[in-house]
Order: sequence, then C-alpha cells, then structure tokens
Amino acid sequence: MCPDHVPPPEAGRRRFLAGVVTAVQGAIGATLAFLLGGAVAAPAFGTRRTAWWPAGSLENLPTGDLTPVTIRVTREDGYRQVVDRQVIFLVRTGDSEITALSSECTHLGCRVSWDATDQALKCPCHGGAFDRTGAVTAGPPPAPLETLATRLEGDQVLVQL
Repeated sequence: MCPDHVPPPEAGRRRFLAGVVTAVQGAIGATLAFLLGGAVAAPAFGTRRTAWWPAGSLENLPTGDLTPVTIRVTREDGYRQVVDRQVIFLVRTGDSEITALSSECTHLGCRVSWDATDQALKCPCHGGAFDRTGAVTAGPPPAPLETLATRLEGDQVLVQL
C-alpha cells in the first residue's frame, strides 16, 4: 500500500455500518440479559409479606378437636384488591395453646379435609393422609402439613399468613 493511497470511501462506510450493527446487537443482548436475569433472580430477592389475621375466638374452639376456619386475606393485584380465602385448621390443645395447620397438601397443593370417621386429614388427589398434628400417615406427601404461627390477643386467635 502506498503512502499516498487513500482507502475507498466504501471501506469506511462498511466499517461504520459493522460497528453500528455490533452496537445494536450488544444493546439487544444486554437488554435481554437484564430482563431474563431479573425474571430469574427476582423471586430470590423478593420478600414475602406476612400479616396476622383473625381466625376466631378462643372460647369457640373445643379442646382436642380440629376446627376448620376460612380466613379472608386481601392483597393488591395490580390496580385492584383481591380477596383470597384460605382454609386452615385450628387445634386447641390446652387452655391457651393453639396450633394452626395449613390445609394445603405438601404433595401437589390440593386442599385436605377432616375425615371424622378415620380421625385423619385426607387429600382427595392422591390418597395422602395426615394425623391431627399434620404428620404424614399415608400416601405420597413428602412432608407434614405446614404449621402456621399463632398468637392470642385477648380472646381472639390470630394466625400469621
């Protein structure tokens, strides 16, 4: 190449267009990485909101029996407020000792119900069974029913959801 030789203008344009294409591809890749990375990592950094919800009166809970209670939980869903109904089981074991069990089977999340004849909580989906403490007695559930935190305020039983 001679020192007097100037590259044709097409070579400069090609180099410029190649740089623009590379920059656009890089911007698209960075945007996708940010969006997908945020979607994957966000649940790990999110906080679960918990609150104490009234579940009933202590005087209405018989000692030793499982009592199903429906709790209306309100949450924000976009622009509106949604009311979810969650069923829990309360067990009164002493004067002021209350245990709350989730009604969600640990196998596939079906709702368990109390079978008074067999004295067991039974899951209708795959034959899972739990005793009154939530321990697995039959079927495929891999873990006992979730025990929820409870506290008393006066005569009112509160459950943390």
